[in-house]
Amino acid sequence: MNKQLSIIGVPMDLGQNRRGVDMGPSAIRYAGVTERLEQLKYQIEDLGDMVISRPTEEKEKQDNLRNLEEVAEGNRTLAAKVDEIVGTGRFPLIFGGDHSIAMGTLAGVSRHYENLGVIWYDAHADLNSGETSPSGNIHGMPLAVSLGIGHEKLTNILDYQPKIKPENIVIIGARSVDEGERELIKEKGINVYTMHEVDRLGMSEIMKQSLEYLETRNVDGVHLSLDLDSLDPEEAPGVGTPVMGGFSYRESHLAMEMLNESGKVTSAEFVEVNPILDEKNKTASMAVGLMGSLFGEKLK
Repeated sequence: MNKQLSIIGVPMDLGQNRRGVDMGPSAIRYAGVTERLEQLKYQIEDLGDMVISRPTEEKEKQDNLRNLEEVAEGNRTLAAKVDEIVGTGRFPLIFGGDHSIAMGTLAGVSRHYENLGVIWYDAHADLNSGETSPSGNIHGMPLAVSLGIGHEKLTNILDYQPKIKPENIVIIGARSVDEGERELIKEKGINVYTMHEVDRLGMSEIMKQSLEYLETRNVDGVHLSLDLDSLDPEEAPGVGTPVMGGFSYRESHLAMEMLNESGKVTSAEFVEVNPILDEKNKTASMAVGLMGSLFGEKLK
């Protein structure tokens, strides 16, 4: 994998309504991510945290979209920074913040690829729009937005859409999917591995099939979007939308190791670490451990 890493922290907590996830980038850094990756001989450029504009007062949801203007503005800024990083030949590694930041990451990454693949490692499909979302929380919409579905202020970041193709997506770990998302998955033919399939087949087989599937799609890069709520809340309590029955830490390490061995991952983000809800920074430490595996850490 690319040994030149550029880190951006995105303290975004406006894509949902539980405070604290804006401290996720700080928690990840505190857990020793830079030291961990430098031991693996990566050259780290930490660009610090973006400044996220906050609404001056509680606003009515616009088109059932919470904090639309501020989320769109933050993602435009992130997209421009990621675009610049990829343009210089470096690997962008993004720390969230809530999962709405994936809109900016994918906008900045995808314009450098003809056929970008995406592995969405998450308990949720994040395929809602203002029309289908029960909550209006934009952190449940970034995958749909990246497909060109949703409000134009979100879908048209960096003035192009869509960012990705539905046939180039693999969702792994889904166990909380809304009705509108189910319909979109069927309509677009999106490849989804639920926890039922993970339990039946095992993580090794799931990752093997996922990588083979993306290879058949002739993708020229793979973006990993990892939401810490993909893990079981017993393992990773510091997340805003925990769903029981998730991955074990060991399963997730195996998944990251197989992604490293594939050599296909070209960008990544780790999101939804909320230290206010955590236990002694346990979830941030897990995020750092998974990054270690993704970037090649081995026992022998």
